[in-house]
Amino acid sequence: MDLDVDYATGLLAAVLLGVGFVLQQYSAEQEPESRFLRLRILTDLLRQPRWLLGIACMIVGYVLVAWSIDHLELTVVEPLLTTYLIWALVLAVPISRQPVKVSEVTGALILIGGVTLISLSRSPTPVGLSFGSFSHWYAAAIIAGIAFAAVAIGHRRQGQVRATLTGIAAGLVFGIQDALTRQTLEGLQGNSWTVLFSTWSAYALVGAGILGIWLMQNAFSAAPLHASLPAIAAGEPLAGIALGIVVFGDRVQITPGMLAIEAGGIAALIVGVIAVARASAFSGLRKITDVIPRTPDIHSPRIRTPRNRAPRPGSADAAPVNGMPLDAPAARKFSRLAHRHQVQDSPSGGDGR
Repeated sequence: MDLDVDYATGLLAAVLLGVGFVLQQYSAEQEPESRFLRLRILTDLLRQPRWLLGIACMIVGYVLVAWSIDHLELTVVEPLLTTYLIWALVLAVPISRQPVKVSEVTGALILIGGVTLISLSRSPTPVGLSFGSFSHWYAAAIIAGIAFAAVAIGHRRQGQVRATLTGIAAGLVFGIQDALTRQTLEGLQGNSWTVLFSTWSAYALVGAGILGIWLMQNAFSAAPLHASLPAIAAGEPLAGIALGIVVFGDRVQITPGMLAIEAGGIAALIVGVIAVARASAFSGLRKITDVIPRTPDIHSPRIRTPRNRAPRPGSADAAPVNGMPLDAPAARKFSRLAHRHQVQDSPSGGDGR
């Protein structure tokens, strides 16, 4: 019975994460490209109610993830959390007003099947049976280095490539965060919660969480959701499972039957993630500026007037003075004064040559 509650808690966490990611992406993608990898992207998003609701859903979701990690192995929890792609798709459909295709539903079923196969091949053990020594955290440093390289390369790219690489980095950081959550919970066993103030993993957990959220918002702002969410969904379980094995000594069953089940589960997981992430509902979540025609910029360098000629009054090139529109006589007078000023300042000294 307890095991059923643990699995149900993990699924509920996946639901909240999926809803939270869609709400955050819908807001983050409205940010201009110039704010990529800048802290201002977070300060702007903090003023948007939709994004705050998405963050609230994500926080509650990760609290439930912590509960699951406290009762299940990381190698079980991580695949279970990838089902948030399905719940993200459920919310993205009404927002984007895109129909659900048979291939997308099939991908969702394949994803669920992959998670089920991977979960069945694992034997949950309590957190207290793991070791989690600090000396084993070199694996987290390697994963962090890979995340840094992905961000550095993505910074020199544009569009979907940038979103995918930044999403991979965010997913890897979230995988490290999951492992740090497990380490922190292990330190709390048999101790008061005040021990958190003297535990290195608690501070590292907060830092990883902030960094992961920041990277995720930058990935969301770079391209539609289908470019970043699959990368996050793939990077987080890969990092979490790797750290579960290296740091915490999670058991990997190597019997031929179990290896076949695990291989099939991983293959189904990858195929399902790709199929669900390519859903038209995700690609339909675009920037508002992508569907609303842009207003021409009167200051654009493409709008030029011939040399030594003032804009013709009443034309599209004529601009107001100090923000106030000009009537016809005033516009003609302003045009003559501007023309005289341009002639006097010309290199020919005003002789017209």
